[in-house]
Amino acid sequence: MGRIDEIYMREAIKEARKAFEADEVPVGAVIVDNGKIVARGHNQVECLKDPTAHAEMIAITSAASCLGSKWLNSSSLYVTIEPCSMCAGALVLSRIKNLYFGAADPKTGACGSVTNIVNHKKLNHRIKVKGGILKEECGSLLSEFFKKKRRENN
Repeated sequence: MGRIDEIYMREAIKEARKAFEADEVPVGAVIVDNGKIVARGHNQVECLKDPTAHAEMIAITSAASCLGSKWLNSSSLYVTIEPCSMCAGALVLSRIKNLYFGAADPKTGACGSVTNIVNHKKLNHRIKVKGGILKEECGSLLSEFFKKKRRENN
């Protein structure tokens, strides 16, 4: 794993911590273009009462606005957990170049765990994917969040 990948994933983890503090599922994302972070996002589903307000979706919208293009074909997404099917589909539609994620998601992961939307042979775009970047740190943040939720509900 490259040092630069860890640097950007740590920025995504900072975003995930913002979600944790807001009582959202702690997922964070950053989009990098030409060596610069152009967008950040963290889950805001509860806050916005919007099931599509995932970290990746917020970051994609922000990056497209920042770059003035619906195509993110020179950009890379760093996200703390493997994207779900909605986010994976949005990544394909944005034509993002690279996807780097922390923890795999064996329940809803759509970038290799449950299904593989980002490299489906029938779709018109494929994304270079690298998982497992700081996976322990990313996964432990999620575990801590759900343990806290279970304690609150008992």
